[in-house]
Amino acid sequence: MHEYDRLFIGGDWVRPCGTGKLNVVSPHSLQVVGSVPRAEMADLEQAVSAAREAFDDGPWPRTPPEERAAAVARFSDVYSKRTAELAGLITSEVGSPISFSRLAQGLAPWMMLESFLKAAKEHPWEQDRRGTLGNRIVVLREPVGVVGAIVPWNMPQFLAMSKLAPALLAGCTVVLKPPPEAALDSMVMAEALSEAALPPGVVSIVPGGASLGEALVHHPRVDKIAFTGSTAVGRTIAGACGAQLKRCTLELGGKSAAIVLDDADLDRTADGLRFASLMNNGQACVAHSRILAPRSRYGEVVDAVASMVGSLVVGDPADPATAVGPLATAAQRQRVERYVQLGGDEGARLVLGGTGMPEGLERGWYVKPTLFADADNHMTVAREEIFGPVLVVIPYIDDADAVRIANDSPYGLAGSVWTEDTARAIDVAKKVRSGTFGINNYMMDFTAPFGGYRSSGIGRELGPEGLDQYVELKSVVTLESVVS
Repeated sequence: MHEYDRLFIGGDWVRPCGTGKLNVVSPHSLQVVGSVPRAEMADLEQAVSAAREAFDDGPWPRTPPEERAAAVARFSDVYSKRTAELAGLITSEVGSPISFSRLAQGLAPWMMLESFLKAAKEHPWEQDRRGTLGNRIVVLREPVGVVGAIVPWNMPQFLAMSKLAPALLAGCTVVLKPPPEAALDSMVMAEALSEAALPPGVVSIVPGGASLGEALVHHPRVDKIAFTGSTAVGRTIAGACGAQLKRCTLELGGKSAAIVLDDADLDRTADGLRFASLMNNGQACVAHSRILAPRSRYGEVVDAVASMVGSLVVGDPADPATAVGPLATAAQRQRVERYVQLGGDEGARLVLGGTGMPEGLERGWYVKPTLFADADNHMTVAREEIFGPVLVVIPYIDDADAVRIANDSPYGLAGSVWTEDTARAIDVAKKVRSGTFGINNYMMDFTAPFGGYRSSGIGRELGPEGLDQYVELKSVVTLESVVS
């Protein structure tokens, strides 16, 4: 059991204002694995006040970028020693297979932090330009202010770090709201931050539910919201930020398409889709849940994907042999089951899976990895984000038709193409309207911007573009002549 009785506010461990607790339940055993205090509105107010004071009157925003980077590097050194612990903890919180957690839930957030540190060294925090009249112009990148960072339960450390690291390097102060379903790992992050000894008020962590997040979004002393979550909630946040003229970045949902071209190596493709389509039990905004197959090889593609899905070990997420663990919450399991039922009702052909518990399992929030064939892109299961291990295979006529189907979606977050012809793949990639795209793979690179088109969000994370989401640009125009 991991039990905490303090909140990390303003850089100190303090008693919470209330007595409520957030019990974190294992989706595999259905047992409580730990608890943290439930932050109340008074705790949030204390955190925002600390962040506001640290930004307005403290040294952090006025510290030279290289000194801020040195402080963040201390945090990185401490954090690096706890990545294995974080991986195991998140597996117990949300059911990610440990083989996935070791890479994506533990090591990857630290790798991202290191990538941001490298980008910060090269970033043009202060840049000289030659003006129209030959005079000197200085373009300054200054911190945007107090940042409210809100993260979901599926990738809690990864998504927290994608906001915390660039905000700190830019000179912002941060109030982080982790999800109640996965609040334990945020306390480990707080311990690492405490050991790194950043200045008072720079970071606070306030675990809580939707009402706490809503209060953070609407708080008049918060300058920017960085949110990852559903498109429906993102729209609400965008509206609130728009009404306040508050800065925001929103990383939202997806319904990404994997386009299998007619020359693809199907064994290699199916093996690649194991990760691209089903990572983290399918609970990933980038999941390639629509598989587009040429009519000329449709049956072959369905068979190859079915063979891959049917080979997946479903069970205890702590077992290294497990490929698919339980879904994170009971509500998420019910949601996925409803979509599986709807897929059959709408006329898609069930190839594998279906409703009910996987064979051999008697408890836990498990669903069967499910594959539908003979699906139409207008079916609900092909249009809405399911957030579980449910795939649909959709036929297409030619490359142009595949691109049309891929783009026929309210989302535009990710995608991929599978082929032996690189030139053809790049041509397809240029035509698909999505923020990230893979050729014979799908992976995010920390040096490249990540984000989506259309209903998949606003703004970008990662890379130098991710740093610029946390700054305001200031132009200082002088009459000083620039020497050529």
